Amino acid sequence: MIGGSVAEAANAVRFVTINANHEGQRIDNFLITFLKGAPKSLIYRIIRKGEIRVNKKRVKAVYRLCIGDEVRVPPIRLAEKAEEIPVSANFAQVLESCVLRETEDWLVLNKPQGLSVHAGSGVQQGLIEALRQIRPEEAFLELVHRLDKDTSGCILIAKNRLSLNQLQDSLKKKQFSKRYHALVGGRWPARTEQVNQPLKKIGIGNAERVVKVDEAEGKASLTRFKVLERFKGCTLMEAEPVTGRTHQIRVHAQWAGHPLIGDVKYGDEAADAGFRQLGFKRLFLHAASLGFPDPVTGEQVTVKAPYDSALSEIMQKLKRGEAQ
Repeated sequence: MIGGSVAEAANAVRFVTINANHEGQRIDNFLITFLKGAPKSLIYRIIRKGEIRVNKKRVKAVYRLCIGDEVRVPPIRLAEKAEEIPVSANFAQVLESCVLRETEDWLVLNKPQGLSVHAGSGVQQGLIEALRQIRPEEAFLELVHRLDKDTSGCILIAKNRLSLNQLQDSLKKKQFSKRYHALVGGRWPARTEQVNQPLKKIGIGNAERVVKVDEAEGKASLTRFKVLERFKGCTLMEAEPVTGRTHQIRVHAQWAGHPLIGDVKYGDEAADAGFRQLGFKRLFLHAASLGFPDPVTGEQVTVKAPYDSALSEIMQKLKRGEAQ
């Protein structure tokens, strides 16, 4: 049984019996989720001091949980949990309509642009929190990977712990295939088929971050590019991030001299202004397809996400030659 209120956390020892949704999960990661709001330093301290017991025995942070394990959680005073924001009937309908494919083990959703994948700094509710709320019958829903808030398209969600572990293992082994569509400024040269430049994240305050090419301290990063269609003043590209760095496609396109249209961090203001005159006011980056091995059958699955109305409309205008 998993659960308990903030008051219970403050006043009583709890005993939690592990079910299949947490089988194989490390005890530290389980506690980070179970004791939401507790500092990680506190969690590791109570593990180290032996206040966390599994089947009445001390364990290390790397211990992996088994079905039927009884976890003793000591009383811990947590900050009051923020009140959950109700999902409107309209938003619930939109999210359900975004589901592209689903099995008993996973689902792929066409994430709307402008929606964060999870709650965090300055974000009270994200995709995963909303999905859990509108599907209370699902005991387990977890993100397998992430997309930036301003990127639309395919995102994979696991519906049980075993599938999550299997899918994330496949992701680490580079068995996923991710294809993005990106509209970039200018005429992308056919000879530039990839950008292999190391990237480094730099904090700029208020949880904001930018990424820059840094040959001295950056992490190895590779993006493959393919021209899909050329228009006046811009090029529709397919981008395949071989590595998975933050803002990788956007920064590699900028480094190549052809930043993405609508990119407020790495873009070209003059080019973006022309597109705003056409009514296009978002980042043109879309996770168009996602391929991965099914966690149960091992068969390769490929899911494609159609463009939203904003992307479809600007593409129609480009084909009609309306770009400035």
